[in-house]
Amino acid sequence: MGSAGRLVGSPWIWKDGEFIRWDDAQVHVLSLAVQFAASVFEGVRCYETARGPAVFRLDAHLKRLMASSRTYRMQPDHTIDELTEAVCATIRKNELRSCYIRPMVLRGYGAASMRPDLSPIETYIPVWPWGAYLGEEGLAKGVDVCVSSWNRPAPNTVPSGAKSAGNYLVSTLMVMEASSHGYVEAIGLGPSGLVSEGSGQNLFMVVDGEVVTPILDGTSLSGITRHSVLKISEELGYTVREQLVPREMLYAADELFFTGTASEVTPIRSVDGLEVGNGRRGPVTERIQTRYLELANGEGPDPWGWVTYL
Repeated sequence: MGSAGRLVGSPWIWKDGEFIRWDDAQVHVLSLAVQFAASVFEGVRCYETARGPAVFRLDAHLKRLMASSRTYRMQPDHTIDELTEAVCATIRKNELRSCYIRPMVLRGYGAASMRPDLSPIETYIPVWPWGAYLGEEGLAKGVDVCVSSWNRPAPNTVPSGAKSAGNYLVSTLMVMEASSHGYVEAIGLGPSGLVSEGSGQNLFMVVDGEVVTPILDGTSLSGITRHSVLKISEELGYTVREQLVPREMLYAADELFFTGTASEVTPIRSVDGLEVGNGRRGPVTERIQTRYLELANGEGPDPWGWVTYL
C-alpha cells in the first residue's frame, strides 16, 4: 500500500490479450462500469509454495466469473482455458511469488444509457502483493465484529449469486458502520432477519462440535472458500449442517469464523461485544484453518486437485 492506504500495484495488467501498464488501465467516467456498476469480478489468491507460485481453486473462480458474466449478459470473448493462461502469464510477467488476483469483466464506454449492449465488454486481470485481509493477528487471535443495521438484498432484487460490483455497495456501508463503532467487520442479516453473510465473507459456526453455515437462500454469495471449508470439515470428520440461522445463534455458538479468498479462515472472537466461546480462536476453527492453509500452500495432500502450479 502507498500513502493514505493507496494501493501500489504491480507493473503489468492483462487486458483482452495484451499487457498494459498499471497506470494505463483506465475507464471513461461515462463507462457503464462507472455509471451503473456494470462490472463482475473474482478474487483469487496465488501462494508461494515449495514448487513455486500456485493459484488456489483457479478453475472454480473462473467458472464463477463466467456465470456472473452470463447473468449480466456480458460474457467476455475468452474461454476459461484462455483466462487460466492469462492469469498465469500475468503472475509471471510481474515476477511475483505470491499475490492477489482480480479478474474483472466490465462494460466500458459506449452510450450513456441503460442499454448495456451499446457499450463494449472489457476484461482485465490485475495482480498485486497482498497479505492477510483482516491481518495476521486476526488469523491467529480472531476479530471483533457486529451485526450490521444494513441488510443483505432480498432474492430477485439483485442476483446475489453473481459476484458483481454493485452487490458490494451495501458491503461498504456495513464496513464503514462497523469501523465507526470500533469493530473490524460486520455480519449482515437477510431481509427476513436471518443471518446471511459478512461484508465479503461467508460465515460458519461451531455448535456442539458440529460445523454449521447459513443456507444459500439468495441473499449471499456461493463462496468458493465456503465450499472448500465444507469439504475440509467433512474430511476432518465433522458433521456439517447448512441451515437457517437466527441472529441469536451467533451469541450462543461455541466458535465462529469467516471464510473467503481474501479473509481465508478468520476466527471471530466477539459479536456485538459478546465473547464467542473463550474469546479466541477455537480448536475446530484452528484445525480447519490449518488444513485450508496447508492445501493453499501446497504442503499437504490435495485430493480435489485445487492447486494450479505455474
